[in-house]
Amino acid sequence: MMLLKLFANCILLKGATRAVICDLQRSNYHLIPMSLFDLFDEDMLKLNFNIYNKQQKSILYEYVEFLTANELAFTISQNELELFPKLSLEWDYPSKITNIIIDIKHGKIDLSNIISQIEDLRCYYLQFRFFRPVQMDEIISIGNLLFDSLIHGFEALIPNADTVDEVALTNIVNLFPKLKNLIVYNHPEEKEVCITSDNVGGVFFINSNISSAMHCGVIHPAYFAINIETFTESQHHNSCLNRKISIDVDGEIKNCPSLAKSYGNIKDTKLIDVVNNPEFQKVWHIKKDEITKCKDCEFRHICTDCRAYLENPEDRYSAPLKCGYNPYTCEWEEWSSNPLKKQAIEHYGMQELINL
Repeated sequence: MMLLKLFANCILLKGATRAVICDLQRSNYHLIPMSLFDLFDEDMLKLNFNIYNKQQKSILYEYVEFLTANELAFTISQNELELFPKLSLEWDYPSKITNIIIDIKHGKIDLSNIISQIEDLRCYYLQFRFFRPVQMDEIISIGNLLFDSLIHGFEALIPNADTVDEVALTNIVNLFPKLKNLIVYNHPEEKEVCITSDNVGGVFFINSNISSAMHCGVIHPAYFAINIETFTESQHHNSCLNRKISIDVDGEIKNCPSLAKSYGNIKDTKLIDVVNNPEFQKVWHIKKDEITKCKDCEFRHICTDCRAYLENPEDRYSAPLKCGYNPYTCEWEEWSSNPLKKQAIEHYGMQELINL
């Protein structure tokens, strides 16, 4: 009997009609049929070729070739099994908040006070989204504020405008190591003009017009996060909102700028008080395995999960509105063209953002 064991970082995920093997080390995934998934006993494949006919053997050999060629599995003897323990799927993080979104539209805000509160939360990553033209000195000012802070990194999304200069943006990224991504949206062409020395970010120009927080929540393979940290977090928490806090364009403190519920304004409310509010934390624990349609999807633990825009706005466990994937047919479609979503689109007032 051949014993074939998946590498610890290669995890099986079963959907309604097919499955995937997520390679969390190489950040990719491999689609597999149910016929292969059903052969596995957890992460072990036991194949006794003597009990199969010629056609079945041919298929099995193809499966073995696929798994070994892609370095997803390796042959092993029975007495070696205990030498290869499973990957722990537990998750935790040494801070109250892992990431923060700050939206800016009306003038400038007092970031120095906010940064101090963020440091108290031990948050490591910030995202600034500008919905108005930006002067380069604003980005430099943020970089200076964060230069000696406990915050490990930040990124900024800014609109394309006459004030946007490629050379200036490149110089800013090179000047501030903590500035991981500088993204210019609503640009006529998509391109990269600078990659950071550690290859984890740079200056990027994209076509998308991100004019408000309402553009959030799109579910697409391009946004899949295939890594150990995200995969394990998704087992226990919401893959988008867990340990996240946001400040919208009006200073309202929310789980996400796209959500309606506010827990106070940054002018008179402390971030730590909001974070410690049990009501604020409720959405942290809505897992993909509990959400309609998502629980049947083979991509559920490598996918983001928007709770701001739902197919059924009255059901907090409804699937994300902006997901066009059908796990029962394995087909992707443009989410906004689905007539079944029309009522929800009208509910959220998205008619002007899409072409129905």
